[in-house]
Parts: sequence; C-alpha cells; structure tokens
Amino acid sequence: MANVRVERTEDGGFVATNARGAQVRMGGAEEGVFTPVELLLAALGGCHIVTVEPLTAKRGHRLVRLAMEVSGSKVQPDLLGPLTVRYDVELPSEEAGEVFRAVAQRVHEKYCTVGRTLEEGTEVRLEIPSRD
Repeated sequence: MANVRVERTEDGGFVATNARGAQVRMGGAEEGVFTPVELLLAALGGCHIVTVEPLTAKRGHRLVRLAMEVSGSKVQPDLLGPLTVRYDVELPSEEAGEVFRAVAQRVHEKYCTVGRTLEEGTEVRLEIPSRD
C-alpha cells in the first residue's frame, strides 16, 4: 500500500509527505516548487529509471550516464496528451547498449507501475467527509 499526505503549509504552499518522512513541495508555477503535473512526469521517469538502472547493472553493465526527460502537453485544460520518456545515456560498450535497450523496453511494457497505471487507467475514488 502506498500512501502520501498532502497538506497546506503555514506559508500557503503545499507539501506531500510519505510514511518515511520524505517531503516534496508543490504549488502552482512559483519558483522552487513542483506543479502536480511535473510530479506526475517525475513519477513516471523515476519509475523507469529506478527500475532500469539495477536491472542493467545486474546484467553486468553499469552505464556511464543514465538520465531521462519526461515530457507531455495538455490537450485540454484538464487533460494531458501522450507522454514521452526520452533516455539520455552514455554506454560503456555496444553490448551494454543492447542490454540497456532490451531492459528499458521490458520496463516500459511490464515493470513500471506508474507507466502501466497511466496506460491502463485507474479509478480514482473521492472520499469527502460528511456533515456532522
């Protein structure tokens, strides 16, 4: 079970906190915070990269550089269109490149929970406290 608490801070901003105490500041387009859409993109990229890296290394290929960029645009004011995950890698060898490409493809198709959830669609349930 994953659980994150999001709340307004004293300064009027917002912060998400997980059960381990890590925090991410969020808000609109102001300096120094992520927007909710940027956090969604970060979650997708993070899911890919934290899965690809150990699987590639486990196969004996530590990549010289492993980074990525995730992008998307709104197709409606409240809806993103297709998202693009673009890797930026420096490979130590062609064999490492073959392993990396195979692993990255499998992660995209099978192992990235965030990506698979976005592609399949997941019901979002809303619970609002009743009046007392």
